[in-house]
Amino acid sequence: MSTKAGTKILITVGAETVTAVLDDTPSGRDFAAMMPLELSLSDYSRTEKVADLPGKLSTDGAPRSYAASIGDITYYAPWGNLAIFYKSFPSASGLVRLGKIDGSMNLLLKNGTFKARLEIAG
Repeated sequence: MSTKAGTKILITVGAETVTAVLDDTPSGRDFAAMMPLELSLSDYSRTEKVADLPGKLSTDGAPRSYAASIGDITYYAPWGNLAIFYKSFPSASGLVRLGKIDGSMNLLLKNGTFKARLEIAG
């Protein structure tokens, strides 16, 4: 899987913004093409923030499974949802890395469901 730098994005929650870089992969490019996005993020398993996406992403060329690290932006193909990890997670079948957050995850460490805006930087 190619993980060379792709598209830089902004993730905004309230007044806070963090940057991320999407991988230059079919999945990462499909995700970038959906932006701007207004998503409702909620906690899943005290490990990740998840949100429904408006459509499916390509998984062409993606490994069958992926072990997530802190800051990874991923797509869980079986459910068709976005998952942003704030804790590491063992390899899961159908998990596809889309990119990684640069810097602090603090803006995502909120309780309950909250809105986030994802958009191409610049």
